[in-house]
Amino acid sequence: MRVATLHPFDLPPKDAVRLQSWLASRVVARGPLPRRLRLVAGLDCAVDRAGHVHGAVVVCAAPDWHVVETVHASAPAPMPYVPGLLSFREAPILLEALRRVRSGPDLLLVDGHGVAHPRGLGLAAHVGLHVEVPTVGVAKSLLCGEHERPGRARGDWRGLVLRGRRVGLVLTTRDGVRPVYVSVGHRVALFPAARRVLQLATRYRLPEPIRHADALSRRLAREADRTLARR
Repeated sequence: MRVATLHPFDLPPKDAVRLQSWLASRVVARGPLPRRLRLVAGLDCAVDRAGHVHGAVVVCAAPDWHVVETVHASAPAPMPYVPGLLSFREAPILLEALRRVRSGPDLLLVDGHGVAHPRGLGLAAHVGLHVEVPTVGVAKSLLCGEHERPGRARGDWRGLVLRGRRVGLVLTTRDGVRPVYVSVGHRVALFPAARRVLQLATRYRLPEPIRHADALSRRLAREADRTLARR
């Protein structure tokens, strides 16, 4: 998969914040999606006890969203954890994994936020700008903004509002489960993005591609921890 090199990631936090604001201005919150998705990739990261980031990309195929390709990459985090700058730790590892993807996903679903971020550039938006493929953030927890309590039925949603602007949707993907937080990553509009997330959450709270990527990244981190413990 083609991945652009837009900037270095090992930046001092002040420089990263300035760059983040500039990159956020380049995010496109619109764009067409195929009427019928063929391939959708899920992206997720896990961190082991030594501070290495393990990024996983799992590509799933319609109509039942079975796994057709898995790739991963691991590396030390390029910068320490700083609130609001998580994407500078995780995006470079995910982008390295995306370079190894041979199939051509129509859509990327990232376990993380897109524009629902204090400066408009969460992990999904950061990744999307580097690949120019429609990208959606699907997060498990709230980072910023306010919303009303969502309903408990599949398909119920509420707007996620930050500083008077709707930056995402709080979406219930399965009856009786906690919602997920959907926001634009790049090159897709919010409501089409949410419909695709719901379409791909066939059995569980998370869409199938992200669920598989989550499991793979966690397994990689556990294996790294076991290797370190044996030394």
